[in-house]
Amino acid sequence: MAVNNIIKRIQNIMRQDAGINGDAQRIEQMTWMFFLKVYDTQEETWEYKDANYQSIIPEELRWRNWAVDEKDGEAMTGEALLAFVNEKLFPTLKNLPVNAQTPRAKSIVQETFADLNQYMKNGTLLRQVVNIVNEIEFDDAEDRHTFGDIYEGILKDLQSAGNAGEFYTPRALTDFIVKMLDPKLGETFGDFTSGTGGFLTSALNYMAKNVRSAQDGEKLQNAVVGQEWKPLPYLLSITNLLLHDIEAPNIANCDSLGINVADFKENDKVDVIGMNPPYGGSTEESVKSNFPTQYRSSETADLFIALIMYRLKAGGRCGVIIPDGSCSVRTEPNWLSRRTCCVSSICIRLSVCRVPFSLHTRLSLPTFFSLTMKQPKAVRKVSEQKKHGSTVWICPKDISISRRPNP
Repeated sequence: MAVNNIIKRIQNIMRQDAGINGDAQRIEQMTWMFFLKVYDTQEETWEYKDANYQSIIPEELRWRNWAVDEKDGEAMTGEALLAFVNEKLFPTLKNLPVNAQTPRAKSIVQETFADLNQYMKNGTLLRQVVNIVNEIEFDDAEDRHTFGDIYEGILKDLQSAGNAGEFYTPRALTDFIVKMLDPKLGETFGDFTSGTGGFLTSALNYMAKNVRSAQDGEKLQNAVVGQEWKPLPYLLSITNLLLHDIEAPNIANCDSLGINVADFKENDKVDVIGMNPPYGGSTEESVKSNFPTQYRSSETADLFIALIMYRLKAGGRCGVIIPDGSCSVRTEPNWLSRRTCCVSSICIRLSVCRVPFSLHTRLSLPTFFSLTMKQPKAVRKVSEQKKHGSTVWICPKDISISRRPNP
């Protein structure tokens, strides 16, 4: 089924609803429906594998039992549908009983809906949107693949966030960096500003090629770890990983800079990191205090580089996208000593990849990369500090280079 225009159709309907104001609300409205539809499809798989499977969602609230329109005149619509969603569905899913023993595959429903809102005020229009979402069959391989195009459409609408220093990384770039990092089955790949899950899904796709057995499949299920602060990208990333057959997405809704780095243990570290962290925002003093004095900075890009030191295992690899100029000498007090200490601790080899496009534009396959590989001058060891990693790829943001690479 062609789903290329599905977002446009949904948006056209939502624009008629007085309760929705702007793209952010439209996207949030769409994504909670996509989540429930995808989760319901995933539950069908779990039910097939386990005859005793019990859903955490009450039976009448499962997508299959209220959202599907059989065209027999019985499907809820209008005020009845609106009352059901506002008075039953959302309050119940926000307050599902979960505890430390609740399996992650179930607790994500409550976690996902905790900060979500239902904006639509017209139940008839809501039914029309639900019917369009139901046109996608997520148990069909072709529709699952084509749903990636829907995500591209959603991310395109989110690109206005780039003005605030936040970027949703093009798939071709995440694929490229992951290929350079070469994560292996059995390793853990982390993104602590995971956004919509671009790096994580690129890593999953890369490692999935080597799955040969049930044991390999189990390793893939536990291969990626993410953290995302904002509710909307968090919801998108959870849905994205469910679509990639990850039964219990290991993504936390939290501020990755909000944890004191001294509290990280060895089991908090990962083998490979791929990140496109936000930058340019102001950093609170309370956040800076989570880092040793020599790494404290008002620039979030510097803090994320320091964070990587504490989240990467010895001998690990890292690919991070940072603002252009971050590798150049700056006049900020203590910057040089902080950067020298950081580089001496995190890497043996530092490589800089200059990417010839702005990261807030969509990247098509024919685009060429112009790569400039640089080796830093030897840095004298500041102390006998343990090296946290071995290789770092840094792709500066907002580079404009037209020269094609040599074949």
